[in-house]
Amino acid sequence: MRLDPTALRDSGAATDPDAIYLAFVEWAESTGISLYPAQDEAIIEIVSGQNLILSTPTGTGKSLVAIGAHFAALATGRRTYYTAPIKALVSEKFFSLVDIFGPENVGMVTGDSAVNADAPIICCTAEILANLALREGPDADVGQVVMDEFHFYADPDRGWAWQVPLLTLPQAQFVLMSATLGDVTELAEDLTRRTGRETATVTGVERPVPLHFYYETTPIHETIEELLSTGQAPIYIVHFSQAAAMERAQALSSTKIASREQRDEIAELIGAFRFTTAFGKTLSRFLRAGIGVHHAGMLPKYRRLVEQLAQRGLLRVICGTDTLGVGINVPIRTVLLTALTKFDGTRMRQLNAREFHQIAGRAGRAGFDTAGTVVAQAPEHESENIAAIKKAGDDPKKKRKIVRKKAPDGFVSWGEPSFQKLIAAEPETLTSHLQVTSAMILNVIGRGGDAFATMRELIFDNHEPRARQRELARRALGIYRTLRDSGIVEQTPDGSIRLTVDMPPHFALNQPLSPFALAAFELLDPESATFALDMISIVESTLDDPRAVLGQQEFLARGEAVAEMKREGIEYEERMELLEQITYPKPLDELLGAAFETYSAAQPWIRDFEVRPKSVVRDMYERAMSFGEYVAFYKIARSEGVVLRYLSDAYRAASQTIPEHLKNEDLRDLIEWLGELVRQVDSSLLDEWEELVTGTDNGIVDLHRPDDEPIIPPAPKRLTTNVRAFRILVRNELFRRVQLAAREDVEALAALDPEFGAAGWDAALDAYFAEHDEILTGPDARSSKLLILEEGPTSWTARQIIDDPAGDHDWGISATIDLAASDEAGEAVVTVTAVNRL
Repeated sequence: MRLDPTALRDSGAATDPDAIYLAFVEWAESTGISLYPAQDEAIIEIVSGQNLILSTPTGTGKSLVAIGAHFAALATGRRTYYTAPIKALVSEKFFSLVDIFGPENVGMVTGDSAVNADAPIICCTAEILANLALREGPDADVGQVVMDEFHFYADPDRGWAWQVPLLTLPQAQFVLMSATLGDVTELAEDLTRRTGRETATVTGVERPVPLHFYYETTPIHETIEELLSTGQAPIYIVHFSQAAAMERAQALSSTKIASREQRDEIAELIGAFRFTTAFGKTLSRFLRAGIGVHHAGMLPKYRRLVEQLAQRGLLRVICGTDTLGVGINVPIRTVLLTALTKFDGTRMRQLNAREFHQIAGRAGRAGFDTAGTVVAQAPEHESENIAAIKKAGDDPKKKRKIVRKKAPDGFVSWGEPSFQKLIAAEPETLTSHLQVTSAMILNVIGRGGDAFATMRELIFDNHEPRARQRELARRALGIYRTLRDSGIVEQTPDGSIRLTVDMPPHFALNQPLSPFALAAFELLDPESATFALDMISIVESTLDDPRAVLGQQEFLARGEAVAEMKREGIEYEERMELLEQITYPKPLDELLGAAFETYSAAQPWIRDFEVRPKSVVRDMYERAMSFGEYVAFYKIARSEGVVLRYLSDAYRAASQTIPEHLKNEDLRDLIEWLGELVRQVDSSLLDEWEELVTGTDNGIVDLHRPDDEPIIPPAPKRLTTNVRAFRILVRNELFRRVQLAAREDVEALAALDPEFGAAGWDAALDAYFAEHDEILTGPDARSSKLLILEEGPTSWTARQIIDDPAGDHDWGISATIDLAASDEAGEAVVTVTAVNRL
């Protein structure tokens, strides 16, 4: 049922808080929802015009309060913003609010796209709103701000974006929500001072589903068996590394987790699901045993599948990481923590109270459970020592013979006292992490008015301690001088400051290095054989690093370098010294470094960011590999979701950033290939974005998700309908064989073409090398001019001409391409029929 404030406004009751409250409660009850006392109190405060800080446990219905806040804003004619920390949650909330308020009332703005950007409800990340607040301040059309997961305010890197709106939007009503905020007294007082509104706090509410806490010293497999046998499933087993989560799932797969009926139901539901990758095939095996896996490195379609099966109560155990604490919305009865320590990117340390409660709070879901269970597993050496003592019984001789196991080297200790301390601890008070950047200063200057006064207020009237404020002031002054010296800003005779250049729209939001990329594109030679790939390399240098891929690229490069240096007889110490210089591929490194220095001299705000040359898209294309082959080659199956997100970002950036007049046919082919590659692996990353970008004739996207969303996502469009992309896939498959033939890797060739076989390739290569010294694999060798395609309705035939040193082009590889099989597989199915002289 839609929630529509129109009738309220038409009746003239929209100015009456009681009428707004009653209309919302009536709508909630019509959907079968009865408000908890805390929800009721929160809604009353909101419709009364107060700010609200809502810090209540997970499962107490903060999402419903947010809906009530949006309804109150719409009823009173105000524009309302919903912010979340990650784009996936923003997108999820967008679709949810579309279902409730109608597509005409809800918009979304991300770094990638904007849809219904003039709608009265806008869903966005905190950074989007923060930059809007800096650009427009009190004049911004922002009547209300609902900030979800507000504990991100304390994030050292991103916390500034949660603070800036509080400092710069005095006209707005704020609703700040999180399960783990700690003491908010000072925050509430400051918010009241700035906005002139009273700030209500709703905190310390009893969970509707109470939690019970246990510390277990039995071996973990016994703990899991006990929880299963006593009706404590579904169990989320929390690990602090993806590898550990996978190892646990593997260890459990030999145990009977699900009943025969549950396994049969799962098998029926996922029977048609496309498990297209090596990890997917492993996941399929786990799921059929009633075991889920959930972590950030998975493909979105796999994570969503695990969540859907869990929502239907079919997964009794889920092995995952603490991504659970950031929004997996599934019924979990028990959270089992395998440790109370984690690696935070710098060191191993104990969980803090906020992290612990964020994870523990996922146990016990309203409407599913009457209670939730949180179990902390003792360290392995402690469990083994206790087991040894029990085994010795009362025999003093046996007790004396016990050799107690020690904690492993580097172990950060935890135990039952640590657990009890975390249970009792309140989340830490939020700490400010405001930053000052060139982008921030330019946004403020671009607003107009007295920029000095605005920046002074921003720097000296924030939530930082005085010493830190002085640091920010020094940094701001240094940035301003750089901007002034470069001519980006100037001081007018009346003392005001203005920009001397037009800044790119949303320059701080959407690929901040895109303006630099546009300038760098002009440095390339369109006639170069590598022009298309060099253009992609510029795009890649503006993207965030996919560390899992780059780490493996560097590892492989160093391994190859060591082998080569050993063959050359280089001594160990010199090898180690030379090895430090080996890194992952960085195409155009020198060109881009020099260009960045030149560009930043005229546009110093760009120094807030860093150009990072790398080769992932280019590497995959030059190796002529499919997604699965690439993941397997670098052994990064656990991070395939990271790889795919990077590829989809590269596709979007290339599509948006490269001007049409610079896209030659090779580059268009490459971009089309990249988009189709991503779509065939997991279409959810692109289809939604492309629908949002395209919109409808009136700019409104009418998208909603059905209540009973099917387990099997819609299959991607038939691969062969995108003829341009399919030709590239065919070309890559054939060129892969050319590369392997050049290395005389008969074993790999035979694996690709078992029917042609090792004997066929051996004979063909012997004949070729009797006439030519080598097979070339440079840019000319993979040119479309050396591939002859005959395209039929059900199959294609291909002739890949081999580039020989003499340029005779008298040898080639003949193949057939089965179109139906290619559509089914999501990749070009190529069968070699001959390798011979023309």
